[in-house]
Amino acid sequence: MNLLEKTKMFAERTGKNRYASKIVPLETIFGNVHRGDRIFIGTACGEPQYLVASLVTYVESNPKAFVDAEVLHVWTLGLAPYANQKFKSNFRQNSFFIGPTTREAVNEGLADYTPIFLSQIPAQFYRKTTPIDVALIQVSPPDINGYMSLGVSVDITKAAVENAQLVVAQVNGFMPRVHGDTFINVAEVDFLVYHDEKLLEYVSTAPDEIVNRIGRYVARIIQDGDTIQVGYGSLPNAILANLMQKKQLGVHTELISDGIAELMKAGVVDNSKKTLHRGKTVATFCMGKEETYDYIHDNPSLQFAPVDYTNNPLVIAQNKNMTAINAALEVDLTGQSTAESIGSLIYSGIGGQADFMRGAVLAPGGKTILTLPSTAQNDSVSRIVPVLKTGTAVTLIRGDIHYVVTEYGIAYLHGKNIRERAMALIAIAHPKYRSWLIEEAKRLNYIYRDQAFIPGKKGEYPEELEMYRTVKTGQEILLRPVKISDEPLLKDFFYDLSDKSMYRRFISRRTDMPHERLQEYVVVDFSKGIVCLAMINEDGNDLVVGLGQYDIMESMQYAEVALVVRDTYQNRGIGEQIVTYLATIAKKQGLAGFTAEVLLENSAMLRVFENMGFEIDRRIEGDVYALKMAFKTA
Repeated sequence: MNLLEKTKMFAERTGKNRYASKIVPLETIFGNVHRGDRIFIGTACGEPQYLVASLVTYVESNPKAFVDAEVLHVWTLGLAPYANQKFKSNFRQNSFFIGPTTREAVNEGLADYTPIFLSQIPAQFYRKTTPIDVALIQVSPPDINGYMSLGVSVDITKAAVENAQLVVAQVNGFMPRVHGDTFINVAEVDFLVYHDEKLLEYVSTAPDEIVNRIGRYVARIIQDGDTIQVGYGSLPNAILANLMQKKQLGVHTELISDGIAELMKAGVVDNSKKTLHRGKTVATFCMGKEETYDYIHDNPSLQFAPVDYTNNPLVIAQNKNMTAINAALEVDLTGQSTAESIGSLIYSGIGGQADFMRGAVLAPGGKTILTLPSTAQNDSVSRIVPVLKTGTAVTLIRGDIHYVVTEYGIAYLHGKNIRERAMALIAIAHPKYRSWLIEEAKRLNYIYRDQAFIPGKKGEYPEELEMYRTVKTGQEILLRPVKISDEPLLKDFFYDLSDKSMYRRFISRRTDMPHERLQEYVVVDFSKGIVCLAMINEDGNDLVVGLGQYDIMESMQYAEVALVVRDTYQNRGIGEQIVTYLATIAKKQGLAGFTAEVLLENSAMLRVFENMGFEIDRRIEGDVYALKMAFKTA
C-alpha cells in the first residue's frame, strides 16, 4: 500500500461530508482576501501548489479583487508566479530565505528579504510584529478525530496557522502523516480544499569528486555516538554518504533530507546515544524525494516540532556531542563567514545555520563544522579570502566556527589567534591562491612579515602520504607530511623535549626554537626532501609525538635523515615507524638509502637504524657515528 492509498483511508473513514461546511468554491475562499492582507504560504516542499496556482488564476480573472497583498514564506521551490512583474500591484513578496526562483526579484528590488534567525520567526507571528491575515497550507487528510498533519512543513507553518485570521488548507493524500507536534485540528481551519498532487521534490545535484573529498574529511571529525545537524544540497548529501561506517549517530536538525533517511534505514542513525529525545530523530521540515516522504510517513522513530523548538540554541545545546555541519559561500582569514550574500548580492539567508552553530558551541563536547569548496566559477575565484567583500552579510562570526573544511583539508580555528587561523586557512585554500593569500595576510599584519612560502606543486601538501600505523604498545599514530600551519604544534613539541633529546637531535647545546628556525621545518620543498610528523589525538587535541625528516643529497642517491621523539613517548616503537615511513617514501623517489650522524652516546637511535634491516656502513668521526645506510633490494 503506497502513501496515497494509506492517507486516503483516513479520508474514507472520516468522510468529506463531515466537514461539508468548510468545503466551498475557490472563488468564495479567495473572496475573503482583502487589499493589504499578509498571505503566508507553506514552506518549500510543503508548499500547497494547487492553492497557490488557484490564487494566481483568481487574480488573473479578478485583477482588482485585492491589491498590495504581502506574500510571506521561508523558501519557495515552486515557480512563485506571484513574484511576476505583471502582478506587482497585487502582490509583494517577502522571503525569510532566498531560493533560486526568488533571488532575481529580491536583488532587483521587486521583492523583499527579511534577515532573521529561523528560530525567531514564530515569535514574530505570536507577538503580531508580523501579523498573518491568510495562511495557505497543505495537510494530510484528517483522521477520525479530525487531526491533520502538517507533514513535511512544520517549521514556521504551525505558528502561522495559530495566528492567522483565515486558514485555508489543501488536503493532499500525498502528504505524509508525521509524528510529533505536527497536528492541527479541522476546527482550526476555515476552509478545506481537497486536491491530491505529488509534493514538490528537492533533488540535489550529483556530488562530484570535490564534494566527496570534503565529505571524507568531515567524516574524520564526526565520532560514533555524535548527534548531528546537516544542511541541504549536494555537499551535505556527500557528507552524509561518507558516514555509512559510523555507529549510533543521533540527529537533531531542522531538515530531514534523503541522506538522513538513508542513514536511518541503514541503522547508522539510531539515536541511542542522544541526550535529548533519545531514540528519536528530531526535525522541523523535510525536503527530498518521494521515497523519503514515504519513509517518514507514520514513522515513530521521527519527531517533528516547530522551528522555535528544534532551532532554539538552548535546546540544541542539551545534546551532548552535538555536531553542526553547514556550508558557506565565503570565509575570510580571521574566520568570519557568509552563507547569505556574495558582496551585496543577496544569495540565500540566515536560515537556521547560526541557530545550530551557536547551539553546538554551547553543547558539552559540541563541534561546529563549516564546509565549502575552495573555489567558485571554475576555479576563477577563491572562496577563502583575506577579508569579506564590501557589503557581505556576516552569517557566522569568528567565535562560531571550530572547523573549516575544503577539498584540501581541515583547518581547526577554535581558540586560535589570528595568525594561526590565517595560516590554517591558507593551508586548505586552493593551491593557485595560496601565494596571494600569504602576501595579503602579510599586508594585513595577520602573519609574520618574513613568512616563507614555496609556490607551485613542490610546495603543495602531499595528502596521499598520510597513513596510520600501530606501534608496539598498541597505540595508533598518524604519520603525515608537515603542513605550513603546523608551526604552533612544532613549537610546543620542541620546547617539550628535554635538553638531552635536543642535544642528541641537533648535536648542539642551543635549545631555543624561534619562528625563524621553525620555518625551516614547516616550509618544505617536497621535491628536495620531506618533514613528517607522528601524531596522536590526546583528549581531543592533536599532539606531535615525533618528527622525522630527510634532505636529498644532490650529489648522490642518498638523503640525510634525522628524527626525534617526544621524551614521554620514547621506547614505544615510534622512531621505528617514522624511519619505516621515511624509507618507504624515499624508495618511491628512487633513492638508494640514507645517511645520518648519531652521537656515540645515543645507543637508542643507533638501534632504531640497526633494526631497519639496512646495509649499514659506519665510521666514527669524533664523538659521532657517520652512517651510510643502503636500502636492501629484494
